Amino acid sequence: MSALPPIDDPSVLVGTSTADDAAVYRVSDELAIIQTVDFFTPIVDSPYYFGAISAANSISDVYAMGGKPVMALNVVGFPKNREGLPLSVLGEVLEGGADKAREANVAVVGGHTIDDHEPKYGMSVMGFVHPERIWKNIGGKPGDALVLTKPIGTGIISTAMRAGKASDEVGELAIRSMAMLNRAAADAASAFEVHACTDITGFGLLGHLREMLSDGTVGARVEAEAVPLLAGTRELCRAGFVPGGTRRNLAALGAQVRPGALPEEERLILADAQTSGGLLLALPRAVAKELLDELERAGVMGALIGELVEEHPGIIDLR
Repeated sequence: MSALPPIDDPSVLVGTSTADDAAVYRVSDELAIIQTVDFFTPIVDSPYYFGAISAANSISDVYAMGGKPVMALNVVGFPKNREGLPLSVLGEVLEGGADKAREANVAVVGGHTIDDHEPKYGMSVMGFVHPERIWKNIGGKPGDALVLTKPIGTGIISTAMRAGKASDEVGELAIRSMAMLNRAAADAASAFEVHACTDITGFGLLGHLREMLSDGTVGARVEAEAVPLLAGTRELCRAGFVPGGTRRNLAALGAQVRPGALPEEERLILADAQTSGGLLLALPRAVAKELLDELERAGVMGALIGELVEEHPGIIDLR
């Protein structure tokens, strides 16, 4: 596969040179456009919640760049003729996506559908941001606190749900977390000096944190016990419900993670492939408590899970 051509347009403020959540294009000195696209196969049995979760996941990339999402196009793959899968199912998927977009004040203005044996759904989302107030996933500074705004564990729980081994309560809590917009978290953080931000999705907490260290200027320490988990995550991990993507995530991290005495089970959880996870923000430690208070007032979970450090750039220390 050939690499993408280099970008020489000075109006492209965020492109392919980093692993950022979306692209950003400058329109004027006061306005830039954020553009992103994401879609995936069903992660839950409910068509409605599949649509809502996928929409929340797609829209999240705009929040992770510090922007305001405004418009979306549906991206759909659905079989024309598959026994047991009527078009009414697609209608429920699109209804879930539309309701979530409406909650985010995002206009769904159309889209594109193809005939595909395996259903897929997502969105291409556009948003706005001031060119000087973009949150990138790099730019964190030594001493910055790391704040996470959703618990993790959706990959493990979703695997157990597909096997019929997750309780209704555990499954419902995971679905509620995945369907929750990152809007309130982004709004709360917008009042602070955010040095770097990303949202936690397929590469897991550790994989996306590694991307925040990719400019080679900082390392990270993570307090494993401080990382919030969805109910049932640890028990289901012990029972073996670990998706292949989670195991690949951990293997890919290699020597970039120093596990200390942390057992493999805990490292797998920290590398668990997430869907529609929370924001991971790096900001001055002096204001981290204020952010946590603001998140609480907004009804959003917030957890201080570690810090960025000057030593061992590009390396994550687990404690």
